[in-house]
Amino acid sequence: MAAVQVAGSVPCRQPREAPRDATPERGNGFRRLSARLCALRPDDSSSARTEIHLLLDQLISENYTEGSCVAPEDVSALLVQACQLVPLNQNHLVSKVSQLIHHLLNRLQVIVDEQHLDFLLAYTISAIHQCSSWTYMEILQALAALVYCNGSKCQKYLPELLGKTGLLLKLSGSAQSDPEVRRAAVHCMANLCLSVPGQPYLEEPYQNICFQAFLTILQSPKSSDMDDITFCMLLQNALKGIQSLLNGGRMKLTQTDELGALLAVLKKSMFHGLPGLNIEMPTVLYPTPLPQYDGRTPIKPQQSESSTSRPTLNKKKKSKVKPKKIQQGEEEEEEEKESSGEIEAAPVTGTGRVNLHEGNTWCPSSLGVQSLPLDGSGTAGKDGVSSPFSSSSWKRVSSSESDYSDAEGGMQSKMRSYQAKVRQGALVCFLSTIKSIEKKVLYGYWSAFIPDTPELGSPQSVSLMTLTLKDPSPKTRACALQVLSAILEGSKQFLSVAEDTSDHRRAFTPFSVMIASSIRELHRCLLLALVAESSSQTLTQIIKCLANLVSNAPYNRLKLSLLTKVWNQIKPYIRHKDVNVRVSSLTLLGAIVSTHAPLPEVQLLLQQPCSSGLSNSNSATPHLCPPDWWKKAPAGPSLEETSVSSPKGSSEPCWLIRLCISTVILPKEDSCSGSDAGYAAGSTYEPSPMRLEAFSNLPNDRQILCITVLLGLNDSKNRLVKAATSRALGVYVLFPCLRQDVIFVADTANAILMSLEDKSLNVRAKAAWSLGNLTDTLIVNMETPDPSFQEEFSGLLLLKMLRSAIEASKDKDKVKSNAVRALGNLLHFLQPSHIEKPTFAEIIEESIQALISTVLTEAAMKVRWNACYAMGNVFKNPALPLGTAPWTSQAYNALTSVVTSCKNFKVRIRSAAALSVPGKREQYGSVDQYAQVWNALVTALQKSEDTTDFLEFKYCASLRTQICQALIHLLSLASALDLPCIKKTLELNGNMVQSYILQFLKSGAEGEDTGAPPSLQERDQMVKMALKHMGSVQAPTGDTARRAIMGFLEEILAVCFDSSGSQGALPGLTNQ
Repeated sequence: MAAVQVAGSVPCRQPREAPRDATPERGNGFRRLSARLCALRPDDSSSARTEIHLLLDQLISENYTEGSCVAPEDVSALLVQACQLVPLNQNHLVSKVSQLIHHLLNRLQVIVDEQHLDFLLAYTISAIHQCSSWTYMEILQALAALVYCNGSKCQKYLPELLGKTGLLLKLSGSAQSDPEVRRAAVHCMANLCLSVPGQPYLEEPYQNICFQAFLTILQSPKSSDMDDITFCMLLQNALKGIQSLLNGGRMKLTQTDELGALLAVLKKSMFHGLPGLNIEMPTVLYPTPLPQYDGRTPIKPQQSESSTSRPTLNKKKKSKVKPKKIQQGEEEEEEEKESSGEIEAAPVTGTGRVNLHEGNTWCPSSLGVQSLPLDGSGTAGKDGVSSPFSSSSWKRVSSSESDYSDAEGGMQSKMRSYQAKVRQGALVCFLSTIKSIEKKVLYGYWSAFIPDTPELGSPQSVSLMTLTLKDPSPKTRACALQVLSAILEGSKQFLSVAEDTSDHRRAFTPFSVMIASSIRELHRCLLLALVAESSSQTLTQIIKCLANLVSNAPYNRLKLSLLTKVWNQIKPYIRHKDVNVRVSSLTLLGAIVSTHAPLPEVQLLLQQPCSSGLSNSNSATPHLCPPDWWKKAPAGPSLEETSVSSPKGSSEPCWLIRLCISTVILPKEDSCSGSDAGYAAGSTYEPSPMRLEAFSNLPNDRQILCITVLLGLNDSKNRLVKAATSRALGVYVLFPCLRQDVIFVADTANAILMSLEDKSLNVRAKAAWSLGNLTDTLIVNMETPDPSFQEEFSGLLLLKMLRSAIEASKDKDKVKSNAVRALGNLLHFLQPSHIEKPTFAEIIEESIQALISTVLTEAAMKVRWNACYAMGNVFKNPALPLGTAPWTSQAYNALTSVVTSCKNFKVRIRSAAALSVPGKREQYGSVDQYAQVWNALVTALQKSEDTTDFLEFKYCASLRTQICQALIHLLSLASALDLPCIKKTLELNGNMVQSYILQFLKSGAEGEDTGAPPSLQERDQMVKMALKHMGSVQAPTGDTARRAIMGFLEEILAVCFDSSGSQGALPGLTNQ
């Protein structure tokens, strides 16, 4: 067999010449060997095979480095030529060409183009079918490299790879006798699941096949013929596969058993190989019913583990592991690969390179005793700890090549590292799971991952805090903390039931007490971790986690001292050498000041002297700046003149405000890289309910100082500072004491508009949110009796705001959602004097067209919800020519389309609310336009239970409530010409409409989306007013429509009258 019988032959192209300015040696070896290989022709002689062997060996052993000047298309063409020269009956050559594919694609970071991919895939798949089993390992490695980031281009091979009898399913199954082959097959599946933005995802049936395969692997115990390291690598590949499905494939975990099974294996894998700990997990974790969300009776959650044991610590000797240098270009590639998971890593200073292994070993000590870095390297950039989510375990480079030698640490050290990578992989996968499910679903599993205060004498269950306190790897500890932060973020509603302010003497533990106990335990464990941590990056994650906890915990329902303990232990860290630790410390202090106002505990803390707590001997405060670095006075006015008194008028200045002012005023060299700390200082200036009271009590000159500092920070070149400042301005503008100040509102508007043009998406998103808040302020000012604000507000500024909001509505969803909110408010705010001006006519048309296109677009549901809300605001402006303007029909068409067909019921509810806003019949336009709105609402009512997503069912009642309100509103405005259309609809769907209106009158539904619903008396009055209006309509002689509609309404009221026993007169019935 002289040639390979697979896809069409691809001609070998000659490699391109090296660029003139490139170093001559770079790529010369590849080009020389490639030219020799391309010159060969298929030949089955022994001499030809020997020559191919030698060429392949030389190509594999060539030293490829970053900047080798080798074009990706040259690599692909070379690989195709190599495959064409190697027949499938030559096992050794097939093995070697597979090694070449794997080696070149990984070392040169090449993604094979579609032109050559088809041939290479067909070759490798045919090789698995025809070659001996001992070659499978190398062939599968080549296949994994080929499909990496090419999953969407492998569609025609998926049945052969992932079908019922697919190669990868067969080779990855438990029946596969060779562990390395099984691991390589799972690696291929994981790479197939990895999606690339802008390309199609793996089809849903194949997603489910891969998910079940990965889940089975994670659930299965280690087989006797598999060594520990291979088993760790198998688990890593399975975890990476699930993570790729959740991130890029947008796989939804909607079934309880499916989610419970995944969480069970993730929890088991999170503790894989942790010294001194061995847990047994059930196959499925089941959630606890949550009274905060579904109104059911609170019950105490059961322990999720079938058996738990108190983890113990094994004291380990110091072991130094020399970090291996990463191949150039890999960390950049890894950052791109993981970007779809939206994983946040704390910024690091120094080199920025990712180390494969920790440069120091964390020494677990008894809880509460500081643990010092063993090699004395505690500063960022030197402690060998890199981003916890940039772990090299996710590399597509085969892990079969040993990263260690016996001299570098031996097998024990190597195994501990691989076990740590499994734990990190499980945590990263858990983070992706958290992002793919609703928070209220996640909180059903709270007790499985969050610690509770153990009863006296009983062991503590294993949780994320077990890893934070006892894992020897700083990366794993940082991963666990980031997962905990993701769980705590947005948990305010869930934690709001917590209460332990009174002693409970009951036979059972109330749910509220259990949650309060969990919050206390989180405080205790995080403060212990803070004291014991030696890694600056992990320390930053601990403080961020504390800030999330403080922001969401209901301290007004908890016993005192929790915040005091956090406050006293965090104060020394504002002088930490690492800027990220200082920034997160200021953020945490800001979160404490922001807690539920008024909290006497916080007020007392603010009155503490400057020095209180700054030299706490019980806290670990390594690498501190000089104690007085933040007290140094700048040139010009002294800080004594700008100090702000404490809340109760103490003569001692409030040290926190003094610190924040000095951070943003002092020169950079005096404040230890103050631009980053300025971000946290800007966040601390951002108001909250607590700060609102404090701000109102400040003297006028101090208020002006805070505003001036914020407006000045808005010009910062540091994008973090600028983003925090934009958000802070967006809250300041809501202050009652500031929102009626035309000059302040105008200055804030100009600052926000400038930030809306920033290159950073984060800055633009914060600016758009603030613009939405500022326009909310305009609407609030409209409702005041004094018209001076509307009269004094600049028309030119309004034009600028409208133009900026229109442009922002074309931006990313994070910006767009608030841009359309601002457009709705601005169009509502426009006065007749503005609308009459020709300069406003075109911009009004553009604004409304922007809203219409956003309502109809396939954007995020939050964006469409805001667009419908904004459209309702537009309809509230009586000065706009709604009903006569050309855009009227387009606006109603968009809303009626959404109310009948949008898959998200909250968006439907908001569009129905917008359709019921116009208060006059002429605003609905022509008879045909009115009929379209009426018919759309009836259709929407009919389809109010049509959904395949069970999560939407809870909004069905609210949707019907809103539609019934809109229908009754339309009846109360109908003209004589509208009656035939209404009659026709009632003849077809009268029973359905009547039953839902009766349900609306008798019980209704809680307002899920549009605020508090009308009371039963108000609903009854709405129908009576509609009936009264129908009685006043002057219908033509002989017209039966009016009588039919009145009869319909009278029958509804009669049924309601009979069921309620009301004695009130029914208008219209007396005239029958």
